Amino acid sequence: MDDNQNLEAASPNAMAIDAPQDHSNGAESDGVVVPTPEEPMESDTLLASDYEAMKEHVLQPLIEEPKILEDQVHTWSVEGWRTLKKKEHGPIFHAGGYPWRILLFPFGNNVLDQCSIYLEHGFDANNVPEDWSCCVQFALVLWNKNNPSIFYQHSAHHRFTKEESDWGFTRFLETRKMFNTVWEHGDRPLVENDCANISAYVRVVEDETGVLWHNFNNYDSKKETGYVGLKNQGATCYLNSLLQSLYFTNAFRKAIYSIPTEHDENMSNSAYTLQRLFYQLQTSNTAVGTAELTKSFGWETRHIFEQQDVQELSRKLIDRMEKKMKGTAFEKALPQMFSGKIKTYISCINVPYESSRIEDFWDVQLNVNGNENLLDSFRDYIQVEKLDGENQYFAGDEYKLQDANKGVIFQSFPDVLHLQLKRFEYDIQRDAMMKINDRHEFPEEFDASPYLDKDADRSEPWEYQLHGVLVHSGDLNAGHYYAFIKPNKDGWWYKYDDDKVTKATKREVLEENFGGPFKLPNGQLRPLGNKKGPLMRPNSAYMLVYIRKSRLDKILCPVTEEDTPAHLRRRFEEEYAAREARRKEREEQHLYLGVKAITEATFQQHGSTDLADFDATPDQDPAAPRFYRVLRTAKMQEVVNTIAADLEQDPRRVRLWLMVNRQNKTIRPDQPIMDLQPTVEKTYNNAAAHRDHVLRVWVEVAEQVKADGAPVWPTYGGLTNGVVIKNDLILLFLKWFDAESQALKGVGHVYISKEKKVEELVPIIMKKMGWDKLSSDEKIQLWEEIKPNMIETLKGKQSLKAAELQDGDIVCFQRLHDRKSRLGLTEKGDKQSSEEAQSLDRCEDAKEYYDFLLHKRLVMFRAHPQRCDGDEYPPFEMILNSKLSYDGLSQKIGEKLGVEPTHLRFYTVNASSNNPRAAVKRGQNQTLATILNPAGYGQLSMNQRNDALFFEVLDMSLAELDTKKSIKLILLSEGITKEEQYDVLVPKNGQVEDLIDCLIKKAKIPSEQEAGRMRIYEISNHKFFRELERNYPVISINEYTTVIAERIPPEDAEVTDPTHFISVFQFHGEPSRAHGIPFRFLLKEGEKFSETKKRLEKRTGLKGKSFEKIKFAVVRRSQMSKPHYLTDDNILWDVAGSTDDSLGMDHPDRTRSVRNGAGDLFLKG
Repeated sequence: MDDNQNLEAASPNAMAIDAPQDHSNGAESDGVVVPTPEEPMESDTLLASDYEAMKEHVLQPLIEEPKILEDQVHTWSVEGWRTLKKKEHGPIFHAGGYPWRILLFPFGNNVLDQCSIYLEHGFDANNVPEDWSCCVQFALVLWNKNNPSIFYQHSAHHRFTKEESDWGFTRFLETRKMFNTVWEHGDRPLVENDCANISAYVRVVEDETGVLWHNFNNYDSKKETGYVGLKNQGATCYLNSLLQSLYFTNAFRKAIYSIPTEHDENMSNSAYTLQRLFYQLQTSNTAVGTAELTKSFGWETRHIFEQQDVQELSRKLIDRMEKKMKGTAFEKALPQMFSGKIKTYISCINVPYESSRIEDFWDVQLNVNGNENLLDSFRDYIQVEKLDGENQYFAGDEYKLQDANKGVIFQSFPDVLHLQLKRFEYDIQRDAMMKINDRHEFPEEFDASPYLDKDADRSEPWEYQLHGVLVHSGDLNAGHYYAFIKPNKDGWWYKYDDDKVTKATKREVLEENFGGPFKLPNGQLRPLGNKKGPLMRPNSAYMLVYIRKSRLDKILCPVTEEDTPAHLRRRFEEEYAAREARRKEREEQHLYLGVKAITEATFQQHGSTDLADFDATPDQDPAAPRFYRVLRTAKMQEVVNTIAADLEQDPRRVRLWLMVNRQNKTIRPDQPIMDLQPTVEKTYNNAAAHRDHVLRVWVEVAEQVKADGAPVWPTYGGLTNGVVIKNDLILLFLKWFDAESQALKGVGHVYISKEKKVEELVPIIMKKMGWDKLSSDEKIQLWEEIKPNMIETLKGKQSLKAAELQDGDIVCFQRLHDRKSRLGLTEKGDKQSSEEAQSLDRCEDAKEYYDFLLHKRLVMFRAHPQRCDGDEYPPFEMILNSKLSYDGLSQKIGEKLGVEPTHLRFYTVNASSNNPRAAVKRGQNQTLATILNPAGYGQLSMNQRNDALFFEVLDMSLAELDTKKSIKLILLSEGITKEEQYDVLVPKNGQVEDLIDCLIKKAKIPSEQEAGRMRIYEISNHKFFRELERNYPVISINEYTTVIAERIPPEDAEVTDPTHFISVFQFHGEPSRAHGIPFRFLLKEGEKFSETKKRLEKRTGLKGKSFEKIKFAVVRRSQMSKPHYLTDDNILWDVAGSTDDSLGMDHPDRTRSVRNGAGDLFLKG
């Protein structure tokens, strides 16, 4: 046998089988699970010729337990084995109404020294029915016809399709064991005299769901089921399963559609994004994404990869939608659908006294541990606790202490009942949350009336029908959620596993999700390999959805297209049309070529280097080149006509110049396109090297025309014979640097002879600008813009030719005053003319401004979210020179904010979360460029935004700040119910007393003289650590603990003995599951706990039901010590016998989710 064959596998699912999909290369399957081959056997009782006995032996019961449609046995007698061809087919036989045959590779299918045998369908290759499939369990037995006790066999199961036409065993048996060797425990070889029999045992089984053993290649959920799934963003399977459950609660879907969102179609509105999601589930043919919804929740990427608790998400999502429905006709729809009432009571047995309260509930959490089924869990939930003996109940002054029954009972159940099975519980031995995999059965229908109060309304049956099962597969730290849902009152169940939807059997819904050990079809438990105990199922029901049978029609009411909001349908139609237009544009893209055209108007709007920014878009930037999409086959004349029409010009007056890439990486006009007959594509291809996939042109409009309207071109004029005339005129572009407004502006173009002198440009400039004359202290300064970092001064007496000016060059000019004016001694002084200019470094001439353009940065500034008031200092943007020093940056931002520059501190910004990173250190060589793009930090700097900074306005200068220690603390007010976080700066040589003084100033609270003394204490892991003396040095405060500040209660201030105090902490269920803020509490000798609780209520600030639900217990120091719960008659002074004892407040932590170690679950939108 092969080395990899497991002889002890107990199920037909223990060995991977391969299939010769391509017999030429022997490709093997890697995804099908099949049974183990038997040992070579020789037996007195089991003969290969005894087909019935053999069938029982080789076709073991399947885990899936499908219905058997037909069994067939076919034997092929193979003669002359060694003379066979490489590939042989056995005769056709029929099973399940389809043709089959054995496929044999006598000497192996591209493997050495092996025999390969397969089962394949017998259809003609060209006549396989479309979408044909057949699920077959089969075995292939090779046996000696003279001694049927000598045989060898393999078993498998497979879904045969048109694409997967055969399946079997590439390494069926080594050839060396087949010939000339006496078979083990036999008297002759397996293949004797080159003859042997091959029997095929074929069992055709029913594919009830259409996906039995499906590989899901090219599976179409919509086509197969009529429903679509949801895409998993990373770890959002828990969200997907809940959303599908809520979607198929049709009344809920209708209620969501009723939320008015037509005036708030905002992607941050979770009601609108949920409507969109539901509509897409209704109408889409493919799986729907949830990114819009999670983004509206305010979730970032890290939240997408944190698996959260389904129950908590369900509560928060329904609560959020209920708030969105306030003030609408559906305001009470969700409470009526999902909310029931439950009574918590203490009822005296011997006297007529009962204390009770009735509350709403939205789901019921039922214990799995210790309960065999759902009904047991309900009985456990309403189990009555008897209060007697030392635990008697105090029934007021009239009845005193009495025996009583304590418990809960349901007053009513909702139409849609959500049951949470507590599969995750704290294990005190492991000190960790663990998943409970015990078997816990739940019925398809059940009667909830036994769990109702005797006075409950029973006018309608309280019978419930199962509608949904949300399943968790895996353990606490790594798991997967999916859902089984029955969309209609009658009909099929479906499995919703992220983007895949399949039909499901009741066995898959119920039996396979009860949890507990795997069971084999014969009822035995599947063993766990070599370990003790059975193999446990990783999947089990975690949340059940039942619908009241009398309300099924109401809850599962039809939802049609007309039920969806009209504005929603309209928006999706618009989005579909836009997508189709983009798709058509992509498909036709190869037929078109883009043309980007610089016009006189766009140039005049351009305030930077070169003639235009070709990456800008016309919709957002008026200086961007105009864009035209033209057919590649169009003539250039058509392009001219299109551009002329856009400019409202006569096409004859419009001429296009080709833009070329110069060696200095600038883009300038080169020469006009004289021949307009070639196509756009040919013109593009004939142009010089391209850096853009568009044709780039400059549009010239003729200033002079003849009497007949024909244009007069200064140069490159064409004669009637087609000859182009180039004279000595050159085309120059003019830019003006306006020092007053600190702006560079395109003026236009001029033609001038290259033989003329540079100074002869001045009159032309004066005329274009409408300037009459220059004053005695003024002059026009000229520069050539060669490239962004090369601006050369032009000499007035030099000729244009000597200055090497040519077509397409840019000349920048500036009207300059003499030095006296430039120093600001004129009447105008140094006043800026625009708000933007105030934020820039003052540039005295164009050359300085070009340097600024080269180094300018647009930077966003925001107040530090924790250290600065964002309302007082709203966000703003500034254009700054990246060569600005740290002090220069502080000066600019200080002027903008109206604060002292020395009192500013900056923080870099995390590129992923947009939260503050580290504070920027002030340095002599630090510039804005090095702050935004720190050198030498590799991956760290890549995670930093290079266009934004946070700022903090300090109460002192940075220099003084270096002498301070920053202490983060929590200020408690209103007991422990209100926590305010502060970051307090205290002198490094200060004491706790100084910390208190600084906190009072920072928090703007009354002084100790006005409102009483304060104390500072440290906590660790939600437990009290130590109280800090007022003379304790702040430099020694531990950075690994949390610092708490509070007013000392008046009753505490009078007591100095520390043994009169007990540490109080909060926990849930087990003392190791601590949460919240701990504190010190004063003990009073002889005080009953009923009185102590009144002081605790006042001390904690917890009131009403929040306080009543708390159970109090004394907890010893030992971690393993169980909490000793207190009654009203206990005296805490006596029970807490040691100074190491603590008082525990047992109640749930309502502030966060601890499931899977994920962060807090929140929904914003």
